[in-house]
Amino acid sequence: MSRSTMIILKNKEISPGKLALIFSAPALFVLTVTVLIPIIYAVYLSLYRYKLKRAKKPFVGLQNYEKILTDEKFWDSLTTSLIFAVSVVGVIITVSFFLALLLDQDFPGRGWLRALLLIPWAIPDVVNALLWKWLLHPTFGVMNALFSMGGLIDEYVAWLSSMPSAMIWVVIAYSWKNIPLATLLILAGLQTVSKTLHEAAMVEGASAWQRTLNITLPLLRPTLTVVLIFETIFALKVFDLIYVLTSGGPGRSTAVLGWSIYINTFKKLDFGSGSALAMILGLITLFLAIFFYSFLDRGERQ
Repeated sequence: MSRSTMIILKNKEISPGKLALIFSAPALFVLTVTVLIPIIYAVYLSLYRYKLKRAKKPFVGLQNYEKILTDEKFWDSLTTSLIFAVSVVGVIITVSFFLALLLDQDFPGRGWLRALLLIPWAIPDVVNALLWKWLLHPTFGVMNALFSMGGLIDEYVAWLSSMPSAMIWVVIAYSWKNIPLATLLILAGLQTVSKTLHEAAMVEGASAWQRTLNITLPLLRPTLTVVLIFETIFALKVFDLIYVLTSGGPGRSTAVLGWSIYINTFKKLDFGSGSALAMILGLITLFLAIFFYSFLDRGERQ
């Protein structure tokens, strides 16, 4: 605390609570303008039949939500989103955990490897999607060339035009972009694990796998839960990767909820239905975040 602040507090000109409110006011203002007001407006739109093609925009209450929840396309999109989220979260956490274990070891070039790991994460999402679209191009894509040279395929394949290859490659492209952040978070958690615990276990004859299973994983539980929460939320709201790579296709096989929100809002110009769908997606992510956080809280109390 600065000297001027201490003088103010000594003179009792301002209470600590008010002082904290003053210091946090800029951040609260930014959050209100960029987060709270758009959410309130989206809730407002979801209660109206707000279509730009129609002059009248009547209040319909929860009819938009009822229409969505009784639509088979919504449940198909929700299923697709859950399949995508479970797939990418499983891949990201598994690969990131073992990468973090590797980077936690002392070996030549470890610093360079950690720096190189940041490159995929630093690439903008749309650029990442365009990169993978070029790699998977059915005519001159690098992946087709590599698989053909390796004898894995006899002719070039349109990877993004058929299932399940379209979903598999979308999962790979998304995971490649997001593994670095998860790895850094897990690596930071590994730095807090006491080396003496591993040394004591080694003296007792525990193998590397036993030390990882019985020491590292339990102590990393809070970090892994935080990574799980973040990656699940990010995966459920994915849109840009789907937009660039598959446009929800082939058919509707990769039409996640983010894509459905885009179609309803900007293609059909149905802002009421699109806002209601966005609110449902927000509630789903909020429920999952609360569930994972309660799981973390129970683990810390044990």
